[in-house]
Amino acid sequence: MEAGNRLPVLKNKLRFSYARLMAAQGFVFSLLSSALLTSTQAQPFVHPGMLHKQSDFDRVRAQVNANAQPWLSGWNKLKANPHSAGTYAARPVDTVYRGTGTPENYSRLYNDAAAAYALALRWRISDSAAYADAAVRILNAWSSTLKAINGTSDKYLASGIYGYQMANAAELMRAYPGWAAVDFTRFQNMMLAIFYPMNHAFLTDHNGACGSHYWANWDLSNMASMISIGILCDNRTIYNEAVDYFKTGAGTGAIANAVWYLHPGNLGQWQESGRDQGHALLGPALMGPFCEMAWNQGDDLYGHDGNRFLKGAEYVAQFNLGKSVPYATYNNCDNVNQTVISDSGRGGLRPEWELIYNHYVNRKGLAAPNSQAYAALVRPEGGGGDYGPNSGGYDQLGYGTLMFTLPQATGVAP
Repeated sequence: MEAGNRLPVLKNKLRFSYARLMAAQGFVFSLLSSALLTSTQAQPFVHPGMLHKQSDFDRVRAQVNANAQPWLSGWNKLKANPHSAGTYAARPVDTVYRGTGTPENYSRLYNDAAAAYALALRWRISDSAAYADAAVRILNAWSSTLKAINGTSDKYLASGIYGYQMANAAELMRAYPGWAAVDFTRFQNMMLAIFYPMNHAFLTDHNGACGSHYWANWDLSNMASMISIGILCDNRTIYNEAVDYFKTGAGTGAIANAVWYLHPGNLGQWQESGRDQGHALLGPALMGPFCEMAWNQGDDLYGHDGNRFLKGAEYVAQFNLGKSVPYATYNNCDNVNQTVISDSGRGGLRPEWELIYNHYVNRKGLAAPNSQAYAALVRPEGGGGDYGPNSGGYDQLGYGTLMFTLPQATGVAP
């Protein structure tokens, strides 16, 4: 880290420590509002600038209005999902619990996150205020109610996956005139006071475990939440923390640890491939959005380390399409030794491949034959609940056919 960057990082750590002390007395929202919402910025953030920019909505709206495929099929998929109904009602709780042995209620959060995002998309594309108002009601209900996320270590999966999803919904709604400034600020404060501290704590301490004890998806979900919160709250320090972790982090979500072994043939072995394929498939579903959010802010993490993410995605896709892949024995810090690739969950469907295929092939003009084939298999991609009623069906926001399809190789720079 350059010397000039140390002072703002130190200040941010001091603010964070003080915020944790004051949280016990009920002052965390007001404290973090003044402390974390102010950050020295090297450049302003693009808004909207997470998974989608305004130019994306301009393109999608034009294609849908022209009844062009495959955008129209993606639009119909969105409209058919019950989470996108303007009558959807939020079910917030003051404490979210995730993990066996606790009174789990986290399904309320992942359903409402899926709905807020789906409704935000419908508003952005149709310009109907009814969907905007419904999305805002969900975001306001949670920001005025949620006080904590708790449970077993699984609580860190909740802070990560649903943190990044809720932040993305809020980013799409931030320009809506019907969302009062005070309510938007309250939502930012919720993300800073509840989600970010958990994201930061997990990535720096890993719940007291050694660095590779937790699988890549644990890191990746909290990285996705962290970068989202940095953008949502115009906080360059938080944003940079997430980007730096992707490049050089000690845990399994860092790119060289997630795609931990490079084989010939443009294939990178995914860290969870010896565990099972359901989790191996989730990896690109989390790293892809992370890279897209950075891309929309001008940082090309897709291409980092010789397109290492592409090699990992191609490896996962090739095996799950029923083809063989090379495999190197994996061993972690707990001496979990995996000598063969796992067949469990092989061939599962997740709405993740349109993003990966369209970036590398249509945006960058590179070859990604396995990702391309998987995208064709899943198309049109749906959203929350379309891939199962439990949490796994809500691990990704989806609707990639609608939102990520590009008409041709554009060669657009970040």
